[in-house]
Amino acid sequence: MSSRTWPSRCALIAAALLPLTACTAAGGESEPVAKAAPGFPYTVTNCGVKTTYKAPPTRVVTMNQHVTEVMLELGLAKSLAGTAYLDDQVLPKYEKEYKATPVLAKEYPSYEKLLAANPDFVYGGYATAFSAGDGRSREALKKSGINSRLNIEYCADGKTSMDALYQEIREVGRTFGVADRAERWIDAAKATNTATEKKVAGVEPVSVFVYDGGDKTASTVGGAGIGNEMINRAGGKNVFAHLAKPFTDASWENVVDRKPETIVILDYGGTTVAQKKQRLLDDPALADVPAVKNKRFAVLPLSDMVLGVRAPAAVETLARQLHPELKK
Repeated sequence: MSSRTWPSRCALIAAALLPLTACTAAGGESEPVAKAAPGFPYTVTNCGVKTTYKAPPTRVVTMNQHVTEVMLELGLAKSLAGTAYLDDQVLPKYEKEYKATPVLAKEYPSYEKLLAANPDFVYGGYATAFSAGDGRSREALKKSGINSRLNIEYCADGKTSMDALYQEIREVGRTFGVADRAERWIDAAKATNTATEKKVAGVEPVSVFVYDGGDKTASTVGGAGIGNEMINRAGGKNVFAHLAKPFTDASWENVVDRKPETIVILDYGGTTVAQKKQRLLDDPALADVPAVKNKRFAVLPLSDMVLGVRAPAAVETLARQLHPELKK
C-alpha cells in the first residue's frame, strides 16, 4: 500500500466510526480510531440481498414518497442527500424537512443523476425504483459501492400483514442506528391498530373495490399488499383479494360481477378524485354496481395505502368511511 493511500483509508474509517482505539500512523505513532457504533455491525437480508453495515449510512437517496416519510418519521432528515417521486402531498409534519431535501427528479432519476448525488444508500418504495432496464438495479448500485433497500411490500412472499410494516420500520431503524425510535413508533402503531380493532368489532364487513385509476381496465388493489390488510382491518372485504399482487389490473366486467358496496378512490397524480368519481358515475356498464348506484365512495391518498408510516392511522380513517355509524 502506498504512502498516499494509507492516510486516506485511515481517514475514511475514522470518519465512519466513533474514535476510541488506535490506528498506527506511517511514522509509528498511535492515533485514535474507532470502534463500531452501538448496534453495529448489523447484518440484514432484504428481498434476498444480504448486507452488513459497519455504521449507519450517511448519504441516502429515497425513491418513492412512502419510504421518504419512513426516514422523516424516524428523525433521519439529516441523512437525506436527495429524494424522488412524490405521489401526493407529504403530511404537514414532514413539509419543512421535505422541502429542505434536494429533489433529484419528478419521477425516478437516471442512473447518472442518482450517482451525482453521491449516495451510500438508496431506499426504494416500489420494485420499479430498481429497474434494471433503466440501469438502477440493486446489483448495479452495489458495483458502484452503494447499498440499497427495497420496501418489503414488494419482496414479501404471500400476503403483506401489518407485521411486515413493523418489520420494515424495525429493520430501517437498526440500519440507521435508531432502533429505539423505531420501537417507539411500532408500540404507538400497535396501540392505534388495537383501538381501531375495538371500534370495528362486530361490524358487518362491506365489499370494497379500490379504484386506483384506469379506463380500459381498472387499476386496483390485490391481495398481496398492505392495502388488502388495511381494508380487512377497517371492516371491509376486498373484492379482488384473490389477485396475488399489491396493485394489479382487473376488467370492468369483473368489477360489475363482484358488486362492490363501496368504492375507495385513491387520490394522487394528475387525475382528481372528482374526475375519477365522475368516470365511474358516467359509465353505463357500472350503473347497477351497488357502490355506483348508491354513490358510496371513500377516499384515501395513495400514500395512505402502501407499506409506510401512514398505514395505522389510515385504517381508522378508512373504517369511518366504510362504516359511517362509527362516527356516532
